[in-house]
Amino acid sequence: MTYKDTDFRQANAEMSILGAILLDNRVMDDLTIQLEPRDFTIQSHQTLYTVMKHMHESDRPIDLVTLTDRLNTYGKLEQSGGVAYMTEIASFTPTVQNAGHYAEIVHRHAVQRRIMELGDRIKSIASEGEFSEEEDMLQAIERLSDSIRPEGNGELVSITDARQEYFDYLARKDDLIHTGFPKFDEWMGGLGRGWLYILAARPSVGKTAKMLQMIQGIATQGKGQCLVWSQEMKRPQLFNRMLSSLTGVSANRIRLKNLSEGDMKHLREGYDALEMLPISIADAKNVTIDEIRAVARQQKRKHGRIGAIFVDYLGIMNIPTKKGETRAQAVGEVTKAAKHLAIEIDCPVILLCQMSREGKKAIKPSLEHLRESGSIEQDADLVEFLWEDPEDTDPGRDHMGAKVIQSVIAKGRDIGVNEFRYAFKGWIQRFDEL
Repeated sequence: MTYKDTDFRQANAEMSILGAILLDNRVMDDLTIQLEPRDFTIQSHQTLYTVMKHMHESDRPIDLVTLTDRLNTYGKLEQSGGVAYMTEIASFTPTVQNAGHYAEIVHRHAVQRRIMELGDRIKSIASEGEFSEEEDMLQAIERLSDSIRPEGNGELVSITDARQEYFDYLARKDDLIHTGFPKFDEWMGGLGRGWLYILAARPSVGKTAKMLQMIQGIATQGKGQCLVWSQEMKRPQLFNRMLSSLTGVSANRIRLKNLSEGDMKHLREGYDALEMLPISIADAKNVTIDEIRAVARQQKRKHGRIGAIFVDYLGIMNIPTKKGETRAQAVGEVTKAAKHLAIEIDCPVILLCQMSREGKKAIKPSLEHLRESGSIEQDADLVEFLWEDPEDTDPGRDHMGAKVIQSVIAKGRDIGVNEFRYAFKGWIQRFDEL
């Protein structure tokens, strides 16, 4: 067996790990958490460890006889070096007790190796011009960077050992983020960092207006940058709506630019107020979840903390569908990635979504009315529907002319479900709680 281009210490550590497994199967309980097959530099060692890992997970004993039989079954006996080499490995191990230390050596070298390989691959991507679009190239680099990370493993902790951790958690005040809707915030306490919040409605019910009002409500709290991806409206259109709600100047007059000197004064003052808020808006079309993740990471490095991420809306995102995959499955992958993004960036992700056609006929919307639902309702921490009840059209004397919009919290992880009523004043794009 030759170890060309392989660090001698690494090869010895790999042999010692495999030998320790043959001598005492119990070491596999810890090694499966520490090591992946790709951590081994020598192909025969990768093969042996992969088969050993499979046998351990199947609760099969591992020794020279059983391992040889399993390798024969898989047709990989020669690929693993043969019986003579496995015998050599078993006799090579200095001591089973140091198996964990051998694993640390192998894993450390493996991560270093993957980082160096990543550098070479990035140079190749930059020099060969295999991507026509800059964003495609950046996304490819992001995926490569993620690939060097070890596979996640949950650490089991006894209730006794977790005691201090739990009471430390109770002593800390949760960093909840208010939305600017007082009754809603009082009920739920605020949005949790790491939450995926789905805001769904039929067209023209006001979901974008409610999103913009939430953005302003969150941005005033000093909780971090609010990042907004708008795929239907350009920035000026969003500013029109935000300033109409803030100043009371008619949204239609702003849109038509039919403005008096007094209107312009109010808009300038309103813009001065908006300018003080930590809000950044991208009005790119066909955005991908990878692109959002890349920008969010950059913004977190730049600003230190993100208050919330908003995407308007899910149905028109660029969602590639793999061969043999349905649209609903592809959408489900995006919502899973959005949930992971919320946890990674440590902020709520608010994802706007349309209801299915069936939802138009429903007296009250429910989770099955999410368009292309896939796993949306499974991934979401909170799902809110906005809808119009034909039997509830009176907002009261204080809100004459407003449209009554019902809010149904159809899913609230750890907080339950609830309903709210709003007066939507479309002429100034503002929601008032009723």
